[in-house]
Amino acid sequence: MSASPSGPGASRTRSWWGWGYTDAHPDDAECVALGALLPGTPARPLPVPRVADLSIGRPGVTPPTALAHLVTTDPDVRAAHAMGKAYRDIIRALRGRPGRIPDLVARPTHDRDIADLLDWAGGRGVAVIPFGGGSSVVGGVEYRGDIHRAVLSLDLTSMDRVLEVDTVSRSARIQSGALGPVLEAQLRSHGLTLRHFPQSFEFSTLGGWLATRAGGHYATGRTHIDDFVQSLTVVTPAGPGTSWRLPASGAGPSPDRLFLGSEGALGIITEAWMRLQERPRHKASASVAFADFRQALEAVRAIARSDLSPANCRLLDPGEALLSGASHDGSSVLVLGFESAASPVDGRLASALDLAHAHGGRGGTPAADGDAPADTAVSAWRSAFLRMPYLRDGLARMGAVVETLETAATWDRVPALIDAVRTEVGSAASKATGHPATVNCRLTHVYPDGAAPYFTVAVAGRPDDEVRIWDDIKAAASDVLHRYRATITHHHAVGRDHRPGYDLQRPDPFALALRAAKDALDPHRILNPGVLID
Repeated sequence: MSASPSGPGASRTRSWWGWGYTDAHPDDAECVALGALLPGTPARPLPVPRVADLSIGRPGVTPPTALAHLVTTDPDVRAAHAMGKAYRDIIRALRGRPGRIPDLVARPTHDRDIADLLDWAGGRGVAVIPFGGGSSVVGGVEYRGDIHRAVLSLDLTSMDRVLEVDTVSRSARIQSGALGPVLEAQLRSHGLTLRHFPQSFEFSTLGGWLATRAGGHYATGRTHIDDFVQSLTVVTPAGPGTSWRLPASGAGPSPDRLFLGSEGALGIITEAWMRLQERPRHKASASVAFADFRQALEAVRAIARSDLSPANCRLLDPGEALLSGASHDGSSVLVLGFESAASPVDGRLASALDLAHAHGGRGGTPAADGDAPADTAVSAWRSAFLRMPYLRDGLARMGAVVETLETAATWDRVPALIDAVRTEVGSAASKATGHPATVNCRLTHVYPDGAAPYFTVAVAGRPDDEVRIWDDIKAAASDVLHRYRATITHHHAVGRDHRPGYDLQRPDPFALALRAAKDALDPHRILNPGVLID
């Protein structure tokens, strides 16, 4: 097993194969209960996998003496760094086939360590896979292929300090290996927060957020990690570099933008100056039910176009609302939340509720301003949101195929896109398995010009054929997204799983420039091979 790093949660044990902490995983009885929701699942769950049952060979390389103190060959640690936490990863671990297990795991503590490791790996033909919290759900932290002599997983979580806080400019210089709770704990004494809370917050790092252009929990305003960046420090095989720390600049193409979203294919992000915010003191939330999902979409569009800027504006379709416990009568549910460090937010919530009611919404008694408990639907959704990845793993143990996909499109295409994904992906899942499939949708982020639908697909699988079925579902979803010119990913990155869709989405001249950057910065082609470009 892999113990979590120092800081919040340090006394709990991280799962090497599944999401989060081992003590939070569904037990066998809960797995069976989950399986009962999908016709065709077996009577018993697959056993929890053990590292001892894996075939883990001897490392293909030995690091030089000068780097040996940074590197481990421990089988448990190597297994925990073999892959991320996508459904595809979970089911492979359950079936005892996790893929290529890295030969070595390195934990650098300084930029110089990283430079030395990259220099050694480049001269030996060793692939280097950057690794933060390991929460990737797109195949972003595993090695696929056989052209490299060996594989080194570069774990950055020992570089997890807030090095400097500038309270005048309200920003901080932070090492990239800081996990979400570790980062926030160090900012709390200053009364500040990064205010970036993805669902993976406990198990992902600042560097991972930056390298994948991660989206946070908040539905409007500053939500993508890009919005918080002042400056980056990056170590590449061609040398290190630090961009100037600025509030804004019009000086040519942004050097930060080259590495934001580069997924470790161009260099290793080691530090960043990040914009901070005061911790919120005023909060209010409510939920609104809709009998008609199309009317609910119009309500969300109206709120997104207003200047109200809700922190949460999450629309759940009837299936998603039922699954989360937010509704049991076939209604769609809009979860609204507002927060501020400066002033009460009751009025903004009331205005948003007026807009929702004008489009057919009903209910929505606001909770009191401050930290008062939210209404029942909001509380149910919040609990389900945090629990969902664990339940996904429980369903996987029952042989179910569970896929999530998120995208974004302009408002003129959103309704038809949602209908097409529900119909075509559901049909593909049923065809691949012979079982009825469920496809639920929620909006996670909303913009004046569009929205980000997030889909969950669940269907009973066939024993030992789950990965192929998952591939078929992924291909069907990608085809729909491409046809509607919706992005292949809104906040989960490209990795290896989204490469076919990404190759179709990006313009050819940009692909040419990206390959040239790869050649210049990583001439030995050792950094995260197969991600973004070949």
